[in-house]
Amino acid sequence: MHDFCFTIPYGILLVVGGIMGYLKKRSVASLGGGAGAGLLLILAGYLSLKAYEKRKNSYFALILETVIAAVLTFVMGQRYMQTNKIMPAAVVAGLSAIMTGFYVYKIATGGNHFPAKAE
Repeated sequence: MHDFCFTIPYGILLVVGGIMGYLKKRSVASLGGGAGAGLLLILAGYLSLKAYEKRKNSYFALILETVIAAVLTFVMGQRYMQTNKIMPAAVVAGLSAIMTGFYVYKIATGGNHFPAKAE
């Protein structure tokens, strides 16, 4: 699987969650954190997709995705430890931890792999 296949839906989920948090609790932190991180992830996924279309890897996008997911894992993990709330803290921390692992795996294996050209 390619990083952008998961990054763009992950980013959309964070944007929707940030907007929902704002609408439900008037939490500007939810809007800024969720929507901001989500939009950055969507942008990084788009950059990775465009690089893939040119048969290249965008290590900038991959590192950006990894950093955002790792920061979300840490921040939301801390929030879960303080509040013991499953939603959204534990869910976002867990999903972000999985995504961080996926991104680290992609970096370790050399990024996206390209199918062999048909002759």
